[in-house]
Amino acid sequence: MSLSETLGTSYAFVFPGQGSQYVGMAKELVESSDAAREVIEYADGNLGISLSDMMFNGPEDQLAETYNSQPAIFTASIAALRALEEQAKDEGITLAPTMVAGHSLGEFTALVAAGVIDFPTGLRLVRARGEAMMHAGNERPGAMAAVLGMDDDKLAALVDEAAQGDVLTLANLNCPGQTVISGAVEPMERFMEMAKDAGARRIARLPISIASHSALMDPAAATLNELFDDVTFHHPDMPIISNATGQPLHTPEEIREELRHHVVRGVNWTASVQTMIGAGITTFVEIGPGSVLAGLNRRIDKTVRTLSLKDLGLTAA
Repeated sequence: MSLSETLGTSYAFVFPGQGSQYVGMAKELVESSDAAREVIEYADGNLGISLSDMMFNGPEDQLAETYNSQPAIFTASIAALRALEEQAKDEGITLAPTMVAGHSLGEFTALVAAGVIDFPTGLRLVRARGEAMMHAGNERPGAMAAVLGMDDDKLAALVDEAAQGDVLTLANLNCPGQTVISGAVEPMERFMEMAKDAGARRIARLPISIASHSALMDPAAATLNELFDDVTFHHPDMPIISNATGQPLHTPEEIREELRHHVVRGVNWTASVQTMIGAGITTFVEIGPGSVLAGLNRRIDKTVRTLSLKDLGLTAA
């Protein structure tokens, strides 16, 4: 089946965020695609480290560090996008997604895919994002926890009760029945006990000390906003679906405003996917390492399909 037949006529590109990294990611792409190899080589030459060695060989704990995982996932995702574009060119077609979206960090990949910024600018911003978030987490360590099997309204009430004036928030509305909570350590510990007593099916503390998408990231947001002030954002080639609202972003001004609060506001992936489905999207293409978004998308709506790099013939697994 050709690429155009596989994609269909109404599809969206979606890009994963932090946590999707794994040792060995993008290795097959580099071995089979000149375009992907150029992306990885550029990152190696401009980050001052051998990102490719870390991506291909680990160690896993080093790759998982925020400072490294963010540029690694971003670079692997752009490498996959360029490999897909290369494949399309070989088949004589032009890729034309109706819209794009990215989960958290993946929103920066979506900006590149939509022509808002170029890859070098995105790489610089993502590296700075990881560094700023790491410093904010060192200044005031936080916590994140995934909660399964509890209604979001009930969760919100528990979060408010557990916070007791401190920072605690619904960070990621990933799909029905799966929500990530983020905030300060003490209220998080209170919340986990309360959620357990309230009947949550599962509560899993994430192995990180950074409270992404909470007010503890205010220092990181301030640092990044200074960088954004010096970046030219172009009009997107197609709508970008906002992490914060789930609504389309059409202008550079809307995109800049979205990014100003990007690391502080939560991610509503459920609303993002529902917006795209409501706009007529029948196929999602997950471009990047892993298949986290495919699982979330199935939980949001079983009637749509999410294609992986393997489905597109770009990787063997």
